[in-house]
Amino acid sequence: MNFITEAVSAFWESTGIREMFANPEFAINLGDSFSIPGGKTILMYIIIGALFYLGIVKKFEPLLLIPIATGMLLANITFTPEAALFHPDLFITEGPLDIVTIVQSGNLIDFLYLGVKLGIYPSLIFLGVGAMTDFTALIANPKSLMLGAAAQLGVFVAFWGALFLGFPEAAAAAIGIIGGADGPTAILVTKTLAPELLGAIAIAAYSYMALIPMIQPPLMKLVTTKKERSIVMTNLRPVSKIEKVLFPILVTIVVVLLVPDAAPLVGFLMFGNLLNVCGVTERLSKTVQNELINIVTIMLGVSVGATANAANFLALDTIKIIVLGLVAFAISTTGGLLFGKLMCFLTKGKINPLIGSAGVSAVPMAARVSQDVGRKENPANFLLMHAMGPNVAGVIGSAVAAGVFLSLYSM
Repeated sequence: MNFITEAVSAFWESTGIREMFANPEFAINLGDSFSIPGGKTILMYIIIGALFYLGIVKKFEPLLLIPIATGMLLANITFTPEAALFHPDLFITEGPLDIVTIVQSGNLIDFLYLGVKLGIYPSLIFLGVGAMTDFTALIANPKSLMLGAAAQLGVFVAFWGALFLGFPEAAAAAIGIIGGADGPTAILVTKTLAPELLGAIAIAAYSYMALIPMIQPPLMKLVTTKKERSIVMTNLRPVSKIEKVLFPILVTIVVVLLVPDAAPLVGFLMFGNLLNVCGVTERLSKTVQNELINIVTIMLGVSVGATANAANFLALDTIKIIVLGLVAFAISTTGGLLFGKLMCFLTKGKINPLIGSAGVSAVPMAARVSQDVGRKENPANFLLMHAMGPNVAGVIGSAVAAGVFLSLYSM
């Protein structure tokens, strides 16, 4: 009988349920004399449930939110070091990465997370994005590059806002990148400058990307007039194949020479586009557009989600990051719209300022939102191709901003 009791007791001691309610690290303290055991973990389950709901029911960026939510779930149901699939202490170090220790004592997500820590996944995501992106609108109308630049305003406003709230410069730079609405770029910058904030920043960045159809239209109607939203733009000029082939090569040379730290993102973005437009690598282009980007998205999402456990995610800094991210995204959208209004004025009404909101780098969702809002005002309006110009320019702009921050603060 004692043997059975001891076995049951030993089993109970090894369960995650016991650890969740017994460990004070996961309790919500409401004062010196009262706390809710396991309260932080239960709150994390509510957040995880909300992400699953947004991805599955609302279909907001399901390819991103569902892997991230799964990673968060796995990180918040394995509590003991022996059972944990991810050990952040192995990666958040000031010295060089100890690969030997990770191989010897790491678990499944530790190995997957190496792709984040070494900057592999974000670059491969950009490779796939480049292969799926049509730069024709930007080549045909180079002025739209300025709209993409204007939409990076929120990045720098959020950077200064984070400094004002007491974040270190490196962490503030990582937070600011949320304003570019570019998840892989935010991950690449954060894993280098502020790895302890990766979960909060990545979840904020991808959540706002998913919520673009809800966030942007009110701002678009607030900043522009009905007359401006109804402007019908003329067709873009045809773009030759040689222009399409030379564009990714020249952009890589110019950007990387100016901002070398942007090479992993810009270089792979343009490499992917070159595979698509050169006409002789169709098999490679299809692979990076489908199988490769799908596999990497799963690994990236689960790895990033696993960094958000109850102990480090439910903190005041997380709330600050989420608020700053929303402010950054709103200001980036507004910056693009205001510059679009300026271009509309200078061209005497030939440019619909709605395309400026597509300057954030969420491709192609932001361009589709510009199209949808424009069509509601004027059914004859077709802004999608015009909005793709600033949209892809925003991808380049956020990568350049990331390169600038990395060159300044990764010393």
